[in-house]
Amino acid sequence: MPPWLFVLLAVSFVLYTDDYVIAGILPEIASDLVVTEGQAGQLVTAFSATVAVAAPVAAVALARVPPRRLFLVALIIFAGANLGAVGTSSFGVLMGLRVVAAAATASATPAIFAFAASHAPAGKTGRFLATVSLGVTGSIALGVPLGTWIGGEFGWRATFLAVAVAGMLALIGVLLAVPGGGRGDRSPRLSEQLRSLTRAPIAVSLAANTLLMAGTMMVLTYLAPYLSATAGAGVEERGVAFGLSGFAGMAGIWLGGQVADRWGPERALFLGIGVIIAAMVAMWVMWAVRPVPIWLVLIVTTVWGGMAFWNSPAIQMRLHTLAGPLAGQALALNTSGTYLGIAFGAAVGGVVLTEAGPGVLPLAAAGFGLAALILLELVRRSPPGRAQHHRNSSKHTENTGE
Repeated sequence: MPPWLFVLLAVSFVLYTDDYVIAGILPEIASDLVVTEGQAGQLVTAFSATVAVAAPVAAVALARVPPRRLFLVALIIFAGANLGAVGTSSFGVLMGLRVVAAAATASATPAIFAFAASHAPAGKTGRFLATVSLGVTGSIALGVPLGTWIGGEFGWRATFLAVAVAGMLALIGVLLAVPGGGRGDRSPRLSEQLRSLTRAPIAVSLAANTLLMAGTMMVLTYLAPYLSATAGAGVEERGVAFGLSGFAGMAGIWLGGQVADRWGPERALFLGIGVIIAAMVAMWVMWAVRPVPIWLVLIVTTVWGGMAFWNSPAIQMRLHTLAGPLAGQALALNTSGTYLGIAFGAAVGGVVLTEAGPGVLPLAAAGFGLAALILLELVRRSPPGRAQHHRNSSKHTENTGE
């Protein structure tokens, strides 16, 4: 695989770590800036909301910017925002800097996946997307624990400093390895983009991704109380469960890309979602017959963790194929859907946990998975030729100068 692909993996790792690592240093931020932990938690909300809103806007506004230049500018802004966080003693300023970092992330993230897919050799699109996606799961399995440790040992500002340094190292990697030249996409006018991106099966694929992420985060966010209630898991056992799930996610996302290339994205998705639903039902059964041995719960949650991220390359591959020249915009909407799913899943999961208990969470997540499966079946049965329509629309736009 080309060196630039691993550089883009590193970029995605840094960008996603910056979002997730806040959770590990919330107490230190709250104590130092004299706010509650709930208020400090809004730093995560602000980052996620900004990415969800800004990603599709940036994809349209920056469609003609050459990708390499976009990566470089975004990383400079990203590193600067994190470096600014090191020196601030104001929670309001820190919140503003998080929004700036999120805007840079929103600009670069969809373009990274679109670049990887468009530069992949025939038959390797899924593997190239999976390689970049390893940065997402790697940030959970490695980036967040490392950032949390740095914050605990040297203070929360050191965590932001480390992220800023990592951002600059990623920038150097882009300068050295990512090919330049050329221009950004010559996209159709906005009205045509909106018509194309809101047609089935693209819209249905986007909705399926949001549902899958909501189900995943519903369980992941409240996995600790489930483990405690089902197997009497303590702090150490819960840490093992999260660690195993994170590393399983890294393996799952890689294998999912391989299978998507070999079988096609639809078959890979159906397999992945089917295993997720089965794992969720198994988790509900274990809760119903609790207590159960912790090793049994760990096996099921590890399988679930791997398959939860298995689907990502296949969905991105599907969208890239369907959207044609609008692949960057479609992947930006997919990024928005991912962050919306995170917020929605955590919110609904909190209500389910309060009203029905942790054992019902897997059943609710299975319902989200089943809904996604139904939507993807609609995608599979949709008439062919959508992607060709998008390509023809783009060519017509270029020929007419619109």
